[in-house]
Parts: sequence; C-alpha cells; structure tokens
Amino acid sequence: MNISYDSYRVFYYVAKYRSFTQAAAVLMNNQPNVTRTIKNLEQALGCKLFARSHRGAELTPEGERLYEHISRAFAHIQTGEEELTAERGLQGGVVTISASEISLRCCLLPLLRDYRKRYPGVRIRMFNHPTPQAIDVLKNGLADFAMVTTPAEVPDSLQERTVMEIQEVPICGAAFSELWGRRLSLPELAEYPLICLGPNTSTFAFYSDFFARQTLALRPDIEAATADQILPMVRGQLGVGFVPESFLQDEGGYSDIRRLELKTPIPKRKICFLKQHRQYLSRAAKELEAMILDACADYELGGQDSV
Repeated sequence: MNISYDSYRVFYYVAKYRSFTQAAAVLMNNQPNVTRTIKNLEQALGCKLFARSHRGAELTPEGERLYEHISRAFAHIQTGEEELTAERGLQGGVVTISASEISLRCCLLPLLRDYRKRYPGVRIRMFNHPTPQAIDVLKNGLADFAMVTTPAEVPDSLQERTVMEIQEVPICGAAFSELWGRRLSLPELAEYPLICLGPNTSTFAFYSDFFARQTLALRPDIEAATADQILPMVRGQLGVGFVPESFLQDEGGYSDIRRLELKTPIPKRKICFLKQHRQYLSRAAKELEAMILDACADYELGGQDSV
C-alpha cells in the first residue's frame, strides 16, 4: 500500500484537533485540500476514518485504531527532530571515548573539563581500558575515537596523531629510604620489589622493553590493576613504582615518598589520538575532536606543555 507521509500527516492533525478547519490552519493549507486528502486516504484504506457532527470531526473506531499508531509514530518523529536540532546547536548529543587510564588522567581530563564548560548539554560516555582494549573498542565501532599511550599497535584502519609526551619516574616510600638521593642503575633498582601494571597493558610492554635494553627481565612483585593504584601502594611501603610526573603534581605534595634518579632515564611516552578513517562523527564529537587536534598541533609546534 503506497500511502504518502503527507496523507498521514494531514490525518494526524485532523484527528488531533478533531477539526478539518483547525488542521488546515496548522498545516497552512486550505480546508478543501485537507478534506480531499482524507477522502483519498479513506479510499486507499477502504474504511471511514471520520464522522462529521456538530462537535466537529469524530474518529470512527477504525480511525481511533489508526490514530493510536500514527500518534506514536509522530511523537517519535518529533523527538528525533528535537534531538537533531539540539545536537546541531550542541545543546544535546553524546560523545563516546575509549581511553587508557594514563591518557585520561594526564591529557583528556583537562580537555573534557573545558569541553563541558562550553557544551554542558552534551553527554560524555567513557570507556576506560588498557591501550590494546581501547583500540579494539574503536575498531569495533563502539567509540567515536580513542586516546591511548604508547607503545600501541595501531592498525592501518585507524588514523593516529600525537597529543603530548609524558615523563614517568620511579618513586618509593620511607621503607626504602636507602635509595633516596642516589643515582641508581636499573639493575640496582631491580633488586627491590617492583609495582607495575600487569601484562596486556601498554605500560607493561613499555617497561619490559626498557628493562630488556639493559638485559634485564621485568618481574613485578605486585601487579596493579590500574595506574591509579600504584601511588597508594608505594605510599603503603609495598615497593618501588613507576608513575607519570603529573600524578605527583595532582597529589599537591608528596612528602611521604621520593622521586628516584636513574642513571639511564626512562624514555618519554606519547599519548595519541586515534579515529577511524572516514568515520562519521556527530557535531558534538567533531567539536571535541577539534579541541584534541588543537592540542596535537600545539605538540607538533613544540608546545608539549600546552595541555
């Protein structure tokens, strides 16, 4: 049955107002055209939809059943239009991000804070995963983009831009105060209990490579589930940990722990922005992407501390 949307639209407003005249006014049409459209619709459906009376246009039982369905459909259409209008004006919408914990804390949180100030109506959905899983979420189309830390195996299907570099440092508490104030070799440090993220994280891969370059095997005594757990474990005197410098700055002082100096410094790591090639992004996601790409441009121009 080939009945146009316009026919159902006319039916909806006549049924809503129980008046051909009022429906014509709302539709900015004339009453004869509205009447003709309803007659054509009744002929196509093979039933009477309205019965005229002194009270106006009353729905027949068949008309009532049709209006029950048409009114729900129009409510969905209107809701969709309102959502799209709100999103175009950035008064609504959703942005989905897949991020590793270090990239979230060191880079993404300040950007999200500024984004929320600009667009408080946009909802943010965050997936917090180690880098390999964050990439998988993006590849499977479950996120608009991803923020990850190196090392990262980025497939050809994804675009990659560096947002910033981070420096990680070894730290320990008073239980290992004999390490304070000394320039340590990595073999010396490896004699002490080490706290690190577990396998299947980019952090574990990064430090495994760092140790291997000095012919050492990384064997953590304690495997933390998240990067945020390392600092409390160090404060709990459980061992030596490796954290980004910004973690120490976020604490607003760390008199109970000390930063250790290595003879061979830990290489810097990168935080990278990833998205799929030719991926459709909503207006809300495009605005956040633009803010992140501004940070990428600052890094590429040498302003690594801008984020």
